[in-house]
Amino acid sequence: MPEGDSVRRAATRLHTALAGKPLTRSDLRVPRFATADLTGRTTLDVTPRGKHLLARFEGGLTLHSHLRMDGAWHVFPAGAKWHGGPAHEIRAVLGTAEDTAVGYRLPVLELIRTADEDRAVGHLGPDLLGPDWDPDRAAANLLAAPERPLGEALLDQRNLAGIGNIYKCELCFLAGVTPWTPVGALPEATLPRLAAAAHRLLSANTGDRPGPRNTTGSRRPGQDLFVYGRSHRPCLRCGTPVREAPQDGRPTYWCPRCQTGPTTAPDRPRRTG
Repeated sequence: MPEGDSVRRAATRLHTALAGKPLTRSDLRVPRFATADLTGRTTLDVTPRGKHLLARFEGGLTLHSHLRMDGAWHVFPAGAKWHGGPAHEIRAVLGTAEDTAVGYRLPVLELIRTADEDRAVGHLGPDLLGPDWDPDRAAANLLAAPERPLGEALLDQRNLAGIGNIYKCELCFLAGVTPWTPVGALPEATLPRLAAAAHRLLSANTGDRPGPRNTTGSRRPGQDLFVYGRSHRPCLRCGTPVREAPQDGRPTYWCPRCQTGPTTAPDRPRRTG
């Protein structure tokens, strides 16, 4: 699931493959930009902004993409066979003499003027992995709606940019509160600590390291995440079965012993057989 750390890794791969080189191939497979041709333009840089990707080209043009739930960019050596999904899922192809970048299942793909990038990403809060990161501003943004559940506030990219559903669940666990806890009910020092923890976790997962995303620090198989995806399995800290319920349409996980606060999920017997 693409979150701020995986988007930054994608930006690094694209930048390495494309930056400083003229495009020898350009194919944007969305109706609005199907006739646009970037061939011959040099890629200046590929920059992440929260969960957004901005590929900038000479001549003042930017290709803006967003991966959402299952979008992906893959880079292949020139002439290599592409893989990442069926051909009908390809939305963009950018090629140089050495490499080809292929975007699959991109729900957002638009070609805009670089001068107009704020129209696409100007609404975002401080980027957890960007040069504008400001934990105090992020904490203040979260507290601006004190009645809002913490989980929803963390996912709102206008508050801070880069957190997805996995980090939402993990951060609520680390804070010791349920995702349904109102932001205003948290102790005063919790939000700055939470913002700092978010920055630390995403930063630790941005490298080109093998293996899945890790928030626990454990190297043991199956113990990469504290609660996310562990429904009915023991909490890594106390052994209590982890619970799952939807929040704003997303599966949400928490430990009923380690995390205090309200929940909208009633107790339900687990099905067997």
